[in-house]
Amino acid sequence: MAVSLLNNNTSTNGTSRDSVVGNTASETSDMFTKLLVAQIQNQDPLSPTDPAQFVQQLTQLSQTESLQKLTTITTASASALSSLQVMALGGQVGSEVTVTTANVKVDANSTKITGQATLAASSTSTMVVLTGTDGVRHEVKLGTQAPGTLNFSVDPAKLGLEEGSYKIAIETSSKESPSINIQGRLNNVRLLPSGAVTLNVANVGDTGSDTIVAFNGKNTATQSVL
Repeated sequence: MAVSLLNNNTSTNGTSRDSVVGNTASETSDMFTKLLVAQIQNQDPLSPTDPAQFVQQLTQLSQTESLQKLTTITTASASALSSLQVMALGGQVGSEVTVTTANVKVDANSTKITGQATLAASSTSTMVVLTGTDGVRHEVKLGTQAPGTLNFSVDPAKLGLEEGSYKIAIETSSKESPSINIQGRLNNVRLLPSGAVTLNVANVGDTGSDTIVAFNGKNTATQSVL
């Protein structure tokens, strides 16, 4: 009885299906040919293999090679797109951008942290809360706010914030937790070995390109509620 070269977990000479799929198209074709010849040579003369089975196995090989080629093309395309994205974003270095984040970064060069959120309901007690790695909360009270866009800014110096990373959140009397957009200067763009694109934004630190919600140009004026 014939043994399928591609469908079984283990085939002639102990070759696994994973090793076949993992090889390049040329390596797979060469290995398949050798296994097919060995199978033909060692078949039972009194009970030869049905030729239709060989045809089926050749079809499976063709499908495997096509999948390998498709994977190679997809990988190359993804790499090219990442490179194009880095080039496009690189042209925006020095511009002000707005990113969605739950963390802000304070360093020696930090200026006011300017942000925005959207409230779904009115709030009689609204505040921006920054929590350091030590668990200490730093609150900026914004008072009563109507539904809609809420602009705010936080002065790290006035709050006595030390350098480091802080979680940022908006607390309201309605108990909603809106997402926060922070504005900052785009310092640099990097393409990581994994293919991911990372941005470094002032007052935010490293963040993904998918967090950008707006490019604001190089002379955007910021608004303050404080």
